[in-house]
Amino acid sequence: MLLLGSLAVLGPFPAVATAAEPAGANPWVVDVFYENDIHSRRDVGLAKFRNTLQMEAARKLGATGPFSDLGFNVKLRGTFDAVHRIKDHRFGNQAGGSVSLENGVPGQDYSALFGAPPGTLLGTGPVPHGEAPIALFNSGDVLLNNPNEGMVVLGSQLHETDGGVAFGVPVRPCDTDSRGCLKDYMDASRQELESPEFNHRLDVLREAYFAGTLPLSDGKSLFLKIGKQQVVWGRTDLFRVLDVINPIDYSRNNIYDEMQDIRIPMWIAQFEYRMGASESFQDRNFQVVWNFDKFRPHTLVQCGSPNVILDAGCFFRGMKNLWDNGGTVANFAGAGAINGTPGLATTFGPNQIGIREVNLPGWSLDNTQLGLKFEGVTKDALSFSVNFLTYRSQLPSLRGGITSVHPFTGATGTFPYLIAFDLDFPRVNLLGGSLDIQADSIGSVIRMEAAITKGEEFPSTMQPRLFKQSKVVRYVIGLDRPTFIPLLNKDRTFLISGQIFGQHLLDHEQADGPLGRVGMPDWKDNWIGTLLVKGWYQNDRLSPQLLMAYDVRARAGAVAPSLEWLVSDNLKLTFGANIKAGTGARKFDDDRTANPFPGFTGPPGQATMSAGLGGYEPLGRFRSGPIGMAINEDFVQFALRYKF
Repeated sequence: MLLLGSLAVLGPFPAVATAAEPAGANPWVVDVFYENDIHSRRDVGLAKFRNTLQMEAARKLGATGPFSDLGFNVKLRGTFDAVHRIKDHRFGNQAGGSVSLENGVPGQDYSALFGAPPGTLLGTGPVPHGEAPIALFNSGDVLLNNPNEGMVVLGSQLHETDGGVAFGVPVRPCDTDSRGCLKDYMDASRQELESPEFNHRLDVLREAYFAGTLPLSDGKSLFLKIGKQQVVWGRTDLFRVLDVINPIDYSRNNIYDEMQDIRIPMWIAQFEYRMGASESFQDRNFQVVWNFDKFRPHTLVQCGSPNVILDAGCFFRGMKNLWDNGGTVANFAGAGAINGTPGLATTFGPNQIGIREVNLPGWSLDNTQLGLKFEGVTKDALSFSVNFLTYRSQLPSLRGGITSVHPFTGATGTFPYLIAFDLDFPRVNLLGGSLDIQADSIGSVIRMEAAITKGEEFPSTMQPRLFKQSKVVRYVIGLDRPTFIPLLNKDRTFLISGQIFGQHLLDHEQADGPLGRVGMPDWKDNWIGTLLVKGWYQNDRLSPQLLMAYDVRARAGAVAPSLEWLVSDNLKLTFGANIKAGTGARKFDDDRTANPFPGFTGPPGQATMSAGLGGYEPLGRFRSGPIGMAINEDFVQFALRYKF
């Protein structure tokens, strides 16, 4: 690996001035870490065998030019996750196989719907991909470009199809099988999955920035920090209310790794005007943040990887494959027409349904992101901030209404309520703030954050283009308290930290259709609570921890006990587990019962929205949340971290 080779050439960095440096010069301070992280998961066995080498180097340049102090920091990180080779049949070039799709209700008479002789029992049970009883325009040769190999059924690791929509999803790395790969978004080769930092965005260079202070008159100063970096807004962990400047890499461990390890550093310029004290404040600062890097979405991970948050990467890849190559969809044609029963498996041709393309914003001044923050500390030590940010959504929006092929006539056009999309990343404006209260009377710190955004887009089966914009209010209230628990440790306090995260969609829409609920699958209101209890023993070398999280609407929770053992100043071992319980996948309207092609998919006349017949896929994932969608992914962990 490039990083390993670079470190080998450079050798150890002494934390002292070299002979070439002038006397009194500040030396480089360099730390090098190696980490091995192993996960064994209930559903698959070995799910992670990640090796990480990281170098952190810093040098204080002192008073330089107009700066009263100036410094340079750089961080390199390279990983190699051997699980893609060790478990080649699950996460590598041999993953997946042939699939069969549900085909209506066995024994159900569908003859009246499809012109077959009365009593014809078309619902005969599962059929192989490409061999559905209903074949639409240009679908006869679908197996030529989309063979029944190297696939899994969408959502099969979590639930049965159970009368809903499903289709085959390719799962092999994109250099082995390019079907369904989304250009520049989810198109990683095996090497890129194993070592994600070694890519065209040079993520091996994790941080590289200059930071310095320019003194001004009256004790004021201007702090500058320019380069590749993380900018952390807000005062809470796990939940992104204000901390939305850097995108997140969810491939490392879903939502369960430390934020500092999974934020994706960007090229950013920070300017902070430090005004100091006034009559009302102990301290005041005004910050401008300009993210001038090319836009970067969250890393949601392509299908076939161990961690695919919300299983979204599998849905995207399967839908892209349907668009490019056509394919079979379970229980589709005629769904709901007979007492709300599932329909028959249907094979579509290319360019009829699915995801056409990803519209990643290119670099332009209009596509950069700008943030403003004022923060202060009052005379009674109350800390607060007011924040504004204009940015691109780091989550994609599925925008329907694209030009596609009529699956019955072959004509091209745009068809309302059709499940054919582009992925877009809308512009979002955020206004919010944070507050820290030192509550001495209860020995605690109370943390609060809140923000309202405008411009976010959500799926909605009530809209002709199948999405709707909504303002969103998010908030977190947290409490941190050091507490003695004499029964466990009479000499050292435990840290107890609890927080509740809330989300409210101001423009939410849902209604009752003839066969079920229609509209936006996201909850209008939802809450997630967490509780952290952390203790220390043996002069702080042994630290047990218990982290719990519960998603109220999804009715799913996770418990993550762990034990950190600092064997020496250089070696740390971590033993942990992550156990989930509650409701997993949830059902919601899947738009099968809409009428995008009047006269073919329903009565002639104007197209109408879905009647509400639903299944687990694709929209149920938004009701299950990241905990519910990973309900079968319990794991145990062993990690070793060594500082050279």
